[in-house]
Formats: sequence, C-alpha cells, structure tokens
Amino acid sequence: MSAPRPGPGPRPGPPPQRWTGDGDEAPGHPAVEAAVQAIANAATLAPADQIAEYEAAYQTLRETLATIDQA
Repeated sequence: MSAPRPGPGPRPGPPPQRWTGDGDEAPGHPAVEAAVQAIANAATLAPADQIAEYEAAYQTLRETLATIDQA
C-alpha cells in the first residue's frame, strides 16, 4: 500500500474586487488608492513579478501612514 499523494495545492482565488462604496464616502487618499490598484493589477503578473509590486505597494502604504501619524 502506498502513501497518498498530495494534491496540487491551494488554488488562487479571483483577483480582488475594487470597493467603490455607495457614493456617500469622501474620496480616498491618492497614494493609498494607487497602492491598492497596483496590488489588484499584480494579480495578473507572474508570481516572481508580483513580489516587487507588493513590496512597492507596502512601502507606499507605510510612508503614507507615517505622514498621517505626523499630521
């Protein structure tokens, strides 16, 4: 009797959907909006290329949050 073979692993889900709200909210911060869009766009890239996009978005979000904390 042989050991069970592992399956192909988890499958990625669909790309994230952009939340648009109901129109009553104020527009978001431009840098945050750009970072979120970059993350959504990265879903179409090869995994090796996604890493750089995620790191750039993370850095943008960190810098933006730091400026908000200083305000």
